[in-house]
Amino acid sequence: MTLDARGLRCPWPALRLARALRTGEQGARFEVLADDPNAEREMRAVAEAAGRTLAKLDNDRFEVAAAA
Repeated sequence: MTLDARGLRCPWPALRLARALRTGEQGARFEVLADDPNAEREMRAVAEAAGRTLAKLDNDRFEVAAAA
């Protein structure tokens, strides 16, 4: 699933990720597109609180997956 949060300022990218983690399939991977400079830090906190990891794939592209 891809979440496009480009153009949204924090905390919105992290809030959208949190909602997707709550409503998505258990263990599903998410690709998140976010261009706010603070989004990585906030999305990492949301992912870790849900037992997931956040990996930076590119400048504005991240992947959230189950923690290993």
